[in-house]
Amino acid sequence: MRRMYKYVLPEVDAQLDEWRQAAQRIPDAELRKQALASIAAKQFHCQGGAVYAAANLRQRHVLIPLIVAFQTISDYLDNLCDRSTSLDPNDFRRLHQSMLDAVDPSAPLNHYYEFRQEQEDGGYLPELVKTCQSCILLLPSYERVADRVKRLVSLYCDLQVYKHIRLDQREAQLTAWWDRHRSSCPDLLWNEFAAATGSTLGVFMLFLAATDPHLTEAGAKEIEAAYFPYVCGLHILLDYLIDQEEDAAGGDLNFCSYYGGLEQTVARIAAIVKEARHKILHLEHPTFHRMIIEGLLALYLSDPKVRSQQKVRTVSKQLMKKSPMTRLFFWMNSVWIRRTS
Repeated sequence: MRRMYKYVLPEVDAQLDEWRQAAQRIPDAELRKQALASIAAKQFHCQGGAVYAAANLRQRHVLIPLIVAFQTISDYLDNLCDRSTSLDPNDFRRLHQSMLDAVDPSAPLNHYYEFRQEQEDGGYLPELVKTCQSCILLLPSYERVADRVKRLVSLYCDLQVYKHIRLDQREAQLTAWWDRHRSSCPDLLWNEFAAATGSTLGVFMLFLAATDPHLTEAGAKEIEAAYFPYVCGLHILLDYLIDQEEDAAGGDLNFCSYYGGLEQTVARIAAIVKEARHKILHLEHPTFHRMIIEGLLALYLSDPKVRSQQKVRTVSKQLMKKSPMTRLFFWMNSVWIRRTS
């Protein structure tokens, strides 16, 4: 936490301020609106993701700009797909090509707005892509994680396409997509697989791993196996868990709503927590990864949204029962929320 507050968060805020200024210069009013809104409402995604830079402060000059730029692309595109002017899957696919290009330093820039009415972003999205590419070139072991990063990003892009198309087509497209991938995650339900693909934590952890010049193929494989689907799945399921009431009111798809009641919700999320805790034991510095898991639980379960949802409060109590570390983080975060609200 000392590293986060002294070094990481100030540098994250400085990076976000630069991208905010760039967003203010976007010529198209709608693109400018969504770029600024994504930074204003979702900056905590960058702040949270940058915890991986705290694990290697000597490389924070690479990791922080990389994580912030990549997450800013993700949040901007989420706004464009979820809250803007299009329901075209071709548009969503082309927009998200930017994320695939961002993790491939050899990739040329594309016309990311080809299927969209709005066109002129003043180079905002291409500049985010180029920042990621230039940072990745500074990671000594990126070639050992590149294919795994691309696989996770490709799954993330698929999810964003299927999740944002017309409401009457979403579930059918998502379950058909799951059918093509179920053999890789046979112990998951389709909604859990979809949730796992929506997290960027596995990508950030692979970025961190690539700062180690001695990283092995076996080490990279173990990281991917621990984070996807378990740590990543937990991350997004918790996000959906606390948003159920909000999503129901807005008619938005929520992966936790597919569980068959309170008992199954508790059992399934608890099983994913257990598997995540077990898998990270095989990684270097398991206490760091355990902190990530318990921090996720505490962060989401202490959110003020939980208090107004009886079902979510019950799930929260069950998940925290056997983890003193989660309860400690929960208490710390609750105190922080009260002081800043």
